[in-house]
Amino acid sequence: MVECALTKQGQHFLKKVAISGDPSTTNNLIRRFVQNSPKSVSLSTLCHLLSPSTVQPHHSSIALPLYARIAEAPWYSWNPKIVAELAALLDKQEQYSAWETLISEATSKLESCSRDLALFYCKLLEYHSKQSSERGFEIAYSCLSHLLHSSSSSIYIRRRVYEHMVSGLCLMDRPCEAENLVKDMRTKSLEPSAFEFKSIMYGYGRLGLFQDLERILVQMEKEGFVIDTVCSNMVLSAYGIHGECSNMVSWLQRMRNSSIPFSVRTYNSVLNSCPVIMGKLVDLNDFPLSIEELNASLEGDEAMVVGELIKSTEILEEVMVWDSKQAKLDLHGLHLGSSYLIMLLWLQEMRRRLNDSSYAVPAEVVVVCGLGKHSNLRGQSPVKMLVKEMMVKMTSPLRIDDRKNNGCFVAKGKTVRDWLCFGHELEKTEYAKS
Repeated sequence: MVECALTKQGQHFLKKVAISGDPSTTNNLIRRFVQNSPKSVSLSTLCHLLSPSTVQPHHSSIALPLYARIAEAPWYSWNPKIVAELAALLDKQEQYSAWETLISEATSKLESCSRDLALFYCKLLEYHSKQSSERGFEIAYSCLSHLLHSSSSSIYIRRRVYEHMVSGLCLMDRPCEAENLVKDMRTKSLEPSAFEFKSIMYGYGRLGLFQDLERILVQMEKEGFVIDTVCSNMVLSAYGIHGECSNMVSWLQRMRNSSIPFSVRTYNSVLNSCPVIMGKLVDLNDFPLSIEELNASLEGDEAMVVGELIKSTEILEEVMVWDSKQAKLDLHGLHLGSSYLIMLLWLQEMRRRLNDSSYAVPAEVVVVCGLGKHSNLRGQSPVKMLVKEMMVKMTSPLRIDDRKNNGCFVAKGKTVRDWLCFGHELEKTEYAKS
C-alpha cells in the first residue's frame, strides 16, 4: 500500500510548483522531480494529491501530468487503484475527456480478465463516492449493475460488487437505496454481511436519521451479528456529526454494560465532537492541566460524555507500557482531543504507580507523539505541539529528545517521580530557601 503522507521532498516540490507561474516551468519541475526522487516519494506525493482530504486542493491540478510522468518511469507498474483514484479526481474537476481516455485505457488492459475488470469498477465506484462525484459514480454503478446480471460472474465477484455498491450508495447519502440493494442480494441467494449492515446504519446516521440507525442495529442483532467496538464507534461518530452528546452518553453506557471495550477510535469519535474541549485546544492558551480541573470546567452532556470516558481505564493498557526499563505512552493514532484527555489520565496513573512501592520506578519515561509524518503537512504535528505546551505549563522534566527522536519527550524515571509525587513539596522548599 502506498503511504500518502507528504514527505519533505514532496512538500518542497509542491511549494516550487505553487510559485512556478507557467505550464512549461511546471512540467520541467515535474520531470526533474520524478527523475530525481525515489519511487516511494513520487508515489506518496501523487497519492497525497489524489486524496479527497488533502489540505492543498489547488495543487490537485498537477495530479494528471505527475501521473503521466510517473507512468513513464521504468520502475512503475500499472496500478488500477491509482488509476481509479485519479479518474475520480478528474471527474470532480470536470476533465471529462481526460477521464474517458484514462478509463478506456484501463478497461482495454483489463478486459481479458473479468475478475480484474470488476474489481477495477469497484474501486472506481469507491473513489467517485469519496469524491462525491455524481456523474462518475453513476457510470461505475451502471457498469457494476451490468456485471451483476452477467451469468459468468462468480459468487466472489458478485459479493465484492454488492459490497462496493452498498458502501458507495451510503457514501453518496443514499442509504435507503442501499437497503433495497441488500434485499436484492437475498433474491440472488447471497446473504449480506456485517459490512453491509454497518454501512447502511452509518449512512442513516450521517443523515441524522437515528430511528433508521436504531432499526438497522436491531435487525443486525436479530440476524446474529454482534454489535462490537467497530460498530459502536460508527454509532458514536454518527451521533457526533450532529452534536448528539446525550445519545453518545447513552451509547457509551450501553457499551460499558455490554462489556464492549473502548478503543482509541472510541475516544477519537467522541472527543472530536466535544465543542468545549476542542475549543480549549485551538490556541493552547487556556486548558485544564488535570482531570479534576477539566471536570470542573465542563457541564451538561459534555461533562457526562467525558465522565464515561474517564471511567474506562482499559485504554491506558492499550497505549502505555510499563517495566523497569521504560514507562512509555504512545499517542500514535490519537486525535488532538483524545491525546489531551489520555495525557491527563496517564499522568494521573503515573502518579498513582510511582507512589505505590509495588511498582518499580522505570529507568526512563517516554511520551511518543510522532514527527507529524501522518499529518496533512509533514512535520506539523498538532499532538506534539499540545504535549509540548502541556509539559511547559506543568514545568515537567519531560523534554523533546533532539538527539535520537524529536517526536518523543524523554526524562529519567526518578526525575519524573520527584516531579509528580514530590513536586509541590520541592516547590515549597525552594520558596522557603529564597
